[in-house]
Amino acid sequence: MLDIVGLLQTEKNAFTRSERALTDLVLADVDSVLKMSIVDLAAQADVSPPTVTRFCRRLGCESYADFKVRLAQSRFVGQRYIAPSSGPTGVPEIAQGVINGIQSIIYETFDQLDFAAVDRAAKAIAQSSFVLSFGSGGASSMMAGEIETRLFRLGLKVASTEDHQLQLMRVAAAPAGTVIVAFSMSGNNAQLAKTLTVAGEYGLTRIVATRSASMVSAQADILLPVNWHENTDILRPTPGRYAFLATVDVLAQTIATRLGPSAVASMRRIKHQLVVTRDGDDGQPLGD
Repeated sequence: MLDIVGLLQTEKNAFTRSERALTDLVLADVDSVLKMSIVDLAAQADVSPPTVTRFCRRLGCESYADFKVRLAQSRFVGQRYIAPSSGPTGVPEIAQGVINGIQSIIYETFDQLDFAAVDRAAKAIAQSSFVLSFGSGGASSMMAGEIETRLFRLGLKVASTEDHQLQLMRVAAAPAGTVIVAFSMSGNNAQLAKTLTVAGEYGLTRIVATRSASMVSAQADILLPVNWHENTDILRPTPGRYAFLATVDVLAQTIATRLGPSAVASMRRIKHQLVVTRDGDDGQPLGD
């Protein structure tokens, strides 16, 4: 689907004076333009109707009517980003909004945690021969790397990947006893869902952290539901990352508890090397 609004925003400086006038009108009030005839829009921009037609064709539309259809579609998809509501501008206010959002999402995550599912997931991972961690995109790929970091310290065999094709290949080649841990913030990652389907066909246990009742969640053997209310301020980073981080940390400590002495022994060896080569004491985190 052609993103008319995005195209106007990025190509504006390359337009002629008349085209820029039309662009300014469209971006200033998309809803009003959608109600205008070609004659009305031309008059508002102080150009001729044929100029409007040429403008539409330059944008890849067959006609003014086609332009309005595509503009309506673009307007529907990204409404919050066309005319965003004003948010805080001062650093103290921005910091307060961010920190308050993080605190709220942490408490909300605790209230929604499925403790029984976390326990089942921890036992499956503790008893696994190998763990594959999958995630793609921004925060989901970060979570895949995060769970890898949590688990290797406990002495577990684990590898993470963000590449969809490599994920599929690794599932196909996975040895018996492999457990998949997958992350999807949206729950709409179709390629990840397909890979998880294949993993199920090979009999691999699939632990999935994602939104409930989503495409990806449907492929879980053990679902760790992560649901949150998204920001209305589009400039503020999503607090959903912290919901996933909290879930990962709860899962990691539960796994460590289930492993017991073997996890402690692995962490002690790591700490020994860090004390000797970096810290000089054992009061620092187990990593950097």
